[in-house]
Amino acid sequence: MRLKPLLANTSNLQEFAKILDSSHNGMVVINQQGIVTLYNQAARKIFSDGGRTVIGEHFKDVRPEAWPDLKQILETGQPQIGKKIELPQATIIANRSPIVDNGVVIGVISIFQDISEHEKIISELRTFQEIRRELEAIFESSYDGLYITDGQAKTIRVNSAYERITGLSRGDLIGRNMRELVEEGVVDYSSTLEVLKEKKPVTLIQNIKSTKEVMVTGSPIFDEKGDISRVVTNVRDITELNNLRSDLAEARRVSSKMCEYFREHKGLEHALDKIVVKSPKMIQVVRKAIKVAGTGTSVILYGESGVGKSMLADLIHQMSPRKEMPLVKINCGAIPDSLIESEMFGYYKGAFTGAALAGKAGLVEAAHGGSLVLDEAADLSLAMQVKLLEVIENKTFIRLGATRPTHVDVRIIAATNQDLEKLVKSGHFRKDLYYRLNVVPIDIPPLRERLDDIIPIALNILAKLNTCHHAKKRMSPEVIDRLQNYDYPGNVRELIHVIERMFTMSEQNLIDISELPTELQSVSAVLPRFGASDMTLNKAVEMVEAHIIKDVLKRSRTPHAAAETLGVHYSTLWRKVKKYRISPLLQK
Repeated sequence: MRLKPLLANTSNLQEFAKILDSSHNGMVVINQQGIVTLYNQAARKIFSDGGRTVIGEHFKDVRPEAWPDLKQILETGQPQIGKKIELPQATIIANRSPIVDNGVVIGVISIFQDISEHEKIISELRTFQEIRRELEAIFESSYDGLYITDGQAKTIRVNSAYERITGLSRGDLIGRNMRELVEEGVVDYSSTLEVLKEKKPVTLIQNIKSTKEVMVTGSPIFDEKGDISRVVTNVRDITELNNLRSDLAEARRVSSKMCEYFREHKGLEHALDKIVVKSPKMIQVVRKAIKVAGTGTSVILYGESGVGKSMLADLIHQMSPRKEMPLVKINCGAIPDSLIESEMFGYYKGAFTGAALAGKAGLVEAAHGGSLVLDEAADLSLAMQVKLLEVIENKTFIRLGATRPTHVDVRIIAATNQDLEKLVKSGHFRKDLYYRLNVVPIDIPPLRERLDDIIPIALNILAKLNTCHHAKKRMSPEVIDRLQNYDYPGNVRELIHVIERMFTMSEQNLIDISELPTELQSVSAVLPRFGASDMTLNKAVEMVEAHIIKDVLKRSRTPHAAAETLGVHYSTLWRKVKKYRISPLLQK
């Protein structure tokens, strides 16, 4: 096409411009001098020029920002194709080409299009794609299984968690209808079908191929017409939940057991500060007492006179939640039958001749909120046993002369040295009261059955006496041997009296065998006694061997002479001295 006459004749260009005004694309033509010779309506619209006269003006005055590019084309003859230009009011793509006549550039034609709408669509498309990727990631990262169908129960999507939980493959599910899957036994029930039927969320337990149990919750999604367009089902493995529940229960059980252990251990440490205990038998007794102390149940302490029942009752009270409340002890065998009822339960004013005018509260009432220790409980009369049973069962009693019951909250700790079961059979003790008291029986062994406790108790008593009297008395080895091998028919109480007597009667700091009571002086200091459950033959042999070594070392001038007397090598003697922890003081 020859455009030289066209570019040279402005009237021809104006005629041609009318034809080009119908184009959707903007068109601008400049001549070799940069004068605008064509500027169609689309260009005016894109550049918002309105009614401005553009044709005949120099292009640098019309579009100064674009003049350098067009000038370069005029000078070089090189076109610019697909040039993207950001304008304040629009984004355009321009194709700029030189107009050549006989090898000479006589002008430039620029054809451009407003792509703002396209850019917006592309931006929205990218945003949509980003949202889609995020939703896809969320869908796949869900720990719970997700199963999506359309409004006709056709499977659309399945996430990887569903495959993990059920063992089913999405490739075998997508495109399948839930009705078919139920008929084939892949699942026994479908929450999707129930949702389509009920038109509301549905939760049920579902079996997968009769091998795995899962909990599924289906939820409907409605379209603009109110019809169900999608059903989203959340799937959770009940097996995992049950395992977690079981693990939690086990963790709680272990935690509770550990707490109980630490509580008992702390209680045992506290108890050992108050009671001297060394033997395994007695440690078990104290452990049992600590354990029952935390409850409100009745306790009965069995044991011979003097074994420490009263001390253990004190410990149970001090380790209980009632420790800040009163601890009241009643010796049931020391109060005459004529006074026992009024002493225990009190009386109302004027109840009997000689009664106080204001009346009197009994010992049971005095223990309200705390613990009531019934020492020698077997000596209670049958009538008192009935009233005591009422206190335990109904937490009430009636004072002498009163007409209304008194409410009382006490924890009963009974103690006896008799066999209550035999007394029940003989009719001297009520069976119902026996079973109410005997909820937690604790048997305290006699001192002769816990030999390991004898010397620690004796030394503890001596230390207390020394502190009280500002003395420094100690016991000779012979005295300790005699104490260790005595039967103690009076148990701990007798041992306490023995130590107090020797402390009082001894004139020197060293308490020797001459201060021992007559009954202990005749005790063998060599042979151990059998009777304690922890006394074995090996232990007895070791005790005799240790005693002989101590005696020979004491009578010998040197350890070597003692070894010669014993008929053993010195190294053998030294090993046995270390084994039995024989004090160097005993070698003098």
